[in-house]
Amino acid sequence: MIQAVLFDLDGTLFDRTTSVAAGVQRQYARFTQALQGTPQAAYQERFLVLDDRGYVNKRVVYQQLAEEFGWPPALAQTLCDDYYAHYHDECIGFSGLRQMLAGLRALEMKLGLVTNGWEQIQRGVIQALEIEPFFDVILISETEGVRKPDAHIFNRALDRLHIDAAHALFVGDHPVNDIDGAQQVGMRTVWMRDAHWGDCPHADWRIESLSELAALCASLRAQTKSKR
Repeated sequence: MIQAVLFDLDGTLFDRTTSVAAGVQRQYARFTQALQGTPQAAYQERFLVLDDRGYVNKRVVYQQLAEEFGWPPALAQTLCDDYYAHYHDECIGFSGLRQMLAGLRALEMKLGLVTNGWEQIQRGVIQALEIEPFFDVILISETEGVRKPDAHIFNRALDRLHIDAAHALFVGDHPVNDIDGAQQVGMRTVWMRDAHWGDCPHADWRIESLSELAALCASLRAQTKSKR
């Protein structure tokens, strides 16, 4: 029987791409005078490309933007500092996020969150989304000293939940970091479809939206009870 559901954060619960795009748009508005000569659309588009869904250090991103658009180095540093100062102003969850978590809680599921990233950044996102109270355990790679897809971080989450891997689902968007990582420790997996990654045929289930998850878990529980 499924007793726990563990989640990735970025791209699974947190719509990072939409949030960052909105944040960069607001940043442009704050620095319109300093960025004269840099078209807003080009600025936003190049930022998202260079950012590579958060996998590239922002100082590197802004340095590259400065080279491409001819900014002075000091402006790149100022924009980078501003990015971090305002990062949590625009934190957008995927549709139905809190309703889905509440639905899983109603099924008496234990909930865990396992995310790569910096503690201050990811903790701020979790708080901005107002989802921290739903979770029994939250593991952030900087604090844990290990990153997905390393098996240790998944096993650590299961240990803290006091749940065997066979009774847990892991939900994520990254085929390697989330799906492969969770499967290697024995968890069943749910892939949150993301066109960026193409397909993930080896996931146990695939969903288009968070609203499908509570129904999936309820169905799995019903199947288990019918076999008793």
